Amino acid sequence: MGQRGSWPVRAGVGFVRACAVAAVSMLVPAVWAAAVALGIWWGAANPWSWLAPVLLVCLGTAALARPVCRAVRFLVARWTSTVIPGGYRQAPPVTQLSTGYWWNGFGYERSRRDALMDQQWRLRVTDPANRRDVRFAAIVPFAAGLPACVPPAGVALAALGLSRQDTAWRVAGALGLLVAVAAAPYAWRCVVPAAVRFLRPSPAMALADRVDELTAQRADATVAQAAEIRRIERDLHDGAQARLVLLGLSLATAEKLMETDPEQARALMREARAGATASLAELRELVRGINPPVLNDRGLVDALRALALDSPLEAVVTADAPLRLEPPVESALYFAVAELLTNAAKHAHADRARISVAAGSAGVTVEVEDDGRGGAAVRAGGGLDGLRRRLAVFDGTLEISSPAGGPTRVRMMVPCESS
Repeated sequence: MGQRGSWPVRAGVGFVRACAVAAVSMLVPAVWAAAVALGIWWGAANPWSWLAPVLLVCLGTAALARPVCRAVRFLVARWTSTVIPGGYRQAPPVTQLSTGYWWNGFGYERSRRDALMDQQWRLRVTDPANRRDVRFAAIVPFAAGLPACVPPAGVALAALGLSRQDTAWRVAGALGLLVAVAAAPYAWRCVVPAAVRFLRPSPAMALADRVDELTAQRADATVAQAAEIRRIERDLHDGAQARLVLLGLSLATAEKLMETDPEQARALMREARAGATASLAELRELVRGINPPVLNDRGLVDALRALALDSPLEAVVTADAPLRLEPPVESALYFAVAELLTNAAKHAHADRARISVAAGSAGVTVEVEDDGRGGAAVRAGGGLDGLRRRLAVFDGTLEISSPAGGPTRVRMMVPCESS
């Protein structure tokens, strides 16, 4: 949040930021002032003159609340890298039913346009984030707007005072300039704690978002589980099961040929033995794909080392110390690293990779870095998006840095306790 550089630079940057905060935060008070002026102007001629200012205050505040809050979030994120989630309710999809009516999540309408308009108005009225925005729009002028007005007010006083010949005015102008320069680096900062305190989602809104997230994660887990069951069934049907059926036929044929053609029977027995060996290898490979034995026996670090030995890349695994996690967490991290190594070799054409595992108070962190060509990104429906969703089941996060030309760094963190 702090600014680097000399004092003139800090003062100049702070002055620009203070002007931006003052302009944004004082929009709603400007509407209030206009409503008061309108009431005074109409007051003598019309006994109902108070109605127009009241309507102007209510409608103006409601209309400007969300743009003001969005502008404040943008400024805070740009200046301090503090991201404040909006927490607004997302509109459900508008779908047409077989009856011809359109369903917008709240009711039925005859046309898609009417359904969208009704949906927007209902979200505006029922979304608790709107009440939070109105509250913030009323608070921010006093919490951040007035302090941010000090530097521009000081500059205005300096311009007015120094342009006069009177000594008192000149002294006042010099003092105004001094106050503006001294306050400029700090006057805009009041908006940050005010935004963090009053613009963050309420517990009810956070709970609603969490329910939606868990619902999506449950759907993803159900789809992934069904796909994994289909894969196992397909591998068993096309691989080990077919070999075992062939093995049975070979043994039956060898039994019939044992008396009439012993040499042919022995050849079939040799083929059956080779088929049994191949079937056993396929079953072991299938079991290893479901849950690697080394992961159960030795833990995540040793399983990743074994994975690195089988990888086509020159992979190195580093870890602070051996650690054991909950089996589902270990399995998720293991297969995530396996997919990242496969992507690095197949898509990024990497030659080397580095895998680091670290456990801390916040959880376990696994970082995978490769020397590939980079350019990887999380795209909806892509492999990295699937990894992110699978880690989200455990409240885990996935961060990726992959500039063009590489290197690619993927950092996965899962909050858990290690033993």
